[in-house]
Amino acid sequence: MKRLLIVFGAIATILMAWASASAAEVFINNQTLGEAATQAVAASTPGFGTMALEGLTNFISLTGFANLTLPNFAMICVGLFFIFLAIKYDYEPLLLIPIGTGVIIGNIPFIAGNQIGIYEDGSVLNYLYFGVQKGIYPPLIFLGIGAMTDFSSLIANPKLMLLGAAAQVGVFLTFIGAIALGFDLKEAASIGIIGGADGPTAIFLSSKEAPHLLGAIAIAAYSYMALVPVIQPPIMRLMTSEDERKIKMKPPRTVSKTEKIIFPIVGLILTTFISPSALPLLGMLFFGNLLKESGHTERLANTARTSMIDIVTILLGVTVGASTQASEFITLNSMKIFALGAASFAVATFSGLAFAKLMNVFLKGDDKINPLIGAAGVSAVPDSARVVQQEGLKSDPTNHLLMHAMAPNVSGVIGSAVAAGILMSFLTYFSSL
Repeated sequence: MKRLLIVFGAIATILMAWASASAAEVFINNQTLGEAATQAVAASTPGFGTMALEGLTNFISLTGFANLTLPNFAMICVGLFFIFLAIKYDYEPLLLIPIGTGVIIGNIPFIAGNQIGIYEDGSVLNYLYFGVQKGIYPPLIFLGIGAMTDFSSLIANPKLMLLGAAAQVGVFLTFIGAIALGFDLKEAASIGIIGGADGPTAIFLSSKEAPHLLGAIAIAAYSYMALVPVIQPPIMRLMTSEDERKIKMKPPRTVSKTEKIIFPIVGLILTTFISPSALPLLGMLFFGNLLKESGHTERLANTARTSMIDIVTILLGVTVGASTQASEFITLNSMKIFALGAASFAVATFSGLAFAKLMNVFLKGDDKINPLIGAAGVSAVPDSARVVQQEGLKSDPTNHLLMHAMAPNVSGVIGSAVAAGILMSFLTYFSSL
C-alpha cells in the first residue's frame, strides 16, 4: 500500500509541476516559450547539439504530460473512482473495472492523426468499438444472460411478470422528461431506456437512434446498475412499512422440465410478435435459455454463459469507457443525461414497489406478495434481487425473498427489451411522417 501511495504521489507531483509550467507558459511572436528557446539555441548552437535539443523538445511535446487538459484529468479521476468502487465496495466489478480502465485509456492525451484514439478511423480501439456502434455486443450479452438464467420462479408465478412491466414506467416518463429538456425524439428514447437499468439494451437502442450520445448513455446506465445497492434501499424503505417488509410469500411450485423447454420458445414468439424491433435482443435471450434447458446443448450453453459473455463484457466495458474522451463526453447534454438517468432509475424502482402494493389490494391470504420484490422489476440482474433479499432479512432474518425476487428481475430484462423495441417502432413511424 505504501508503495502504491508513493507511485500515485509521484504522478500527482509530476502533474502539478506540469500544471504550474503550463500556467506560466508565455508566447513570443505567437510561439510558445519552448519553441522560442529551441530556435534561440538552434541559432547559436550548430550541429548535433541543435538536433538533439530539437528532438528532445519534439519528444516532450508529444507526451501526455505536454497535452494534458483539465477535462482529461477529470475523466481519468472518474475512471480511477470506478475502479475504486469495484474493488473497495464490490460494486459490479465485472463491469466497473473494464469501464474504469477504458475511461483512463480514452483520456490519455495524444496527438491526433496517428490512429490511436477510439474515434480515429483505422485505430485498434476504433475496430473494437465497431461492436458497440453497430449494436453487435448487446445481443451477444443477451445470449449469455439467457444461457445462465433460470426462469422457474417466473413460470411458477407468472403474475409477477406484471412487476417487471410496471418498472418500465420509468422508461416512458423519462422519455417525456428528456423531450421537455430539449432532446429530440430519438435522443429522448435512448435516454429513457436507462430507467430499465439494462446497459446492453441502452447501448443497443442508442447505437441506432442517438450514436452521438452513446458514451454518456452507456456510462450512465452501467453506473446506475452498479449503484443498485445504494440507490434502491432508501426508496424501498420509504415506500413500504415494517409489516409489509415482513410478509412471507409461499414457496413457488415445482416447474417441470417440459415447461422450462416450452417457455423460451413461447416467449420468443410472443414477445417478438409484440415488439419485432427488439428481435436481436429477445431472440438471443430466449435462444440462450433454450440452449440451457434443452438438455442436449450443454457445451454451447456453457460457452455462451462463460467464455463468450466474459470476452464480450471485456470488449464492451473497455470500449464504452474509452468512448468517454473528454472532448466528446464533458458537455451539458452529458450532465442532463446523468440527471435524467438517476430520475429514471428512481421512478422505475418506485413504480415497481407501488404496483406490488396495488396487487396486494386484490390478493388475499397466502397469495399476498412482499412489496419489496417490486423493486426487482428493473433488469439489473441479479443485483436488484439481492438487494430485495438483504432488505427482507433486515426486517425478518427468516424471510428469504431471493427466489421470489428473481421472477420480476428476469421479467424486467424482457420488459426493457420490449420497451426498447416499442420505442424504436414509435420512432420509425414518426420518422416516416
